[in-house]
Amino acid sequence: MTEMLRRALVVLALLLGWLFPAFADVAVPQLTGRVVDQTGTLSSGDVATLTQKLRDFETRKGSQIAVLIVPTTQPETIEQYSIRVADAWKIGRKKIDDGAILIVAKNDRHLRIEVGYGLEGALTDVTSRRIIDEIITPKFRSGDFAGGIGDGVERMMRVIDGEPLPVPSPTVNFGSLDDLAPLFIVTLFASIGVGGAFRAMLGRLLGSVVTGGIIAALTWIILGSFALALALGALGFIIGFVADLFSAMTPGTGRSRGGSWSSGSSSGGWSSGSSSSDSGGFSGGGGSFGGGGASGSW
Repeated sequence: MTEMLRRALVVLALLLGWLFPAFADVAVPQLTGRVVDQTGTLSSGDVATLTQKLRDFETRKGSQIAVLIVPTTQPETIEQYSIRVADAWKIGRKKIDDGAILIVAKNDRHLRIEVGYGLEGALTDVTSRRIIDEIITPKFRSGDFAGGIGDGVERMMRVIDGEPLPVPSPTVNFGSLDDLAPLFIVTLFASIGVGGAFRAMLGRLLGSVVTGGIIAALTWIILGSFALALALGALGFIIGFVADLFSAMTPGTGRSRGGSWSSGSSSGGWSSGSSSSDSGGFSGGGGSFGGGGASGSW
C-alpha cells in the first residue's frame, strides 16, 4: 500500500509539473524597440516605417508610444497583461507620464490601448475605444494588420498632439557603440593634440582640466546632452593627463624639453548618423500607468 501511494504521488507530481507551465502567465518581452512584434505579423519595412514615425513624434512632442504584438495573453485577460507590460516598460516621461502602448494579442483576437496618467485627459477611455472600433479593428477584420496598427497609431498621435505637454528637452540618442566611436576619436585627438598646448602653458594638471572642460562645453553646446558632455570631458582630462605623463617617461615620443607636444596634424570628419533600428537605443522614460485606456476585439 505504501509503495502504491508513493507511485501515485510521483505520478501526481509529474502531472502537476506538466500542467502548471501551461497555465503560467505570458512573460513580458524585453523592450527592444518602439515596435516589438513576437508574431512576425509586420514586415521589416512596416516596423522600420512605424518606428521612424514614433521616433519623430517623440522628438517633436516628448510623448512615447510603443506597439507590442504577442500571440496570446492567456491565461490572463489583455487588461491584466497590458498593465504588466506598462509597469515593466515604463513608457513615457517620468512624472509627466505621457506614454501609451498599443497591444495586440493576435491569436486571441483582442487588442488594447493602455494610456499613461498624463494622457488620460486627451486619450480618454472613450476616445481610445473609438480608435479601436472605428479605425483599427475594421482593417484587422480584412487582414490588414499593418494598416490597422499604422492608422491607429496615427490617430493616437493626433489626439496626443492636442494635449498641452512640457516641451521635450534636447537629447541625443545614440543607438550603439558604433555611433559613439567618432566622439571618442575626436576626444582622443583633442585631448592629446590640442590639449598639449594648454598643458605646455598651464602645466600637466591644470592644462588637462582646461582641456576636459572645453571638450565638455563644446559637447553640451553642439549636442545638447549634459551626461555625454560630462563623460567626454572627464575622458578628455584622463586621456590628456595620462598620455602626457606617459610621454614624459618614454624617450623618443616627440616631447620637447619645454614640455610641448609635437605631432603631425591630422584632419578628418565624422557624423553621428541615425539608425533605422531602435536596437539598443530605446527605453521607457519612467512613465506610470493606472489602467486607463480601452480594449476591443475583432
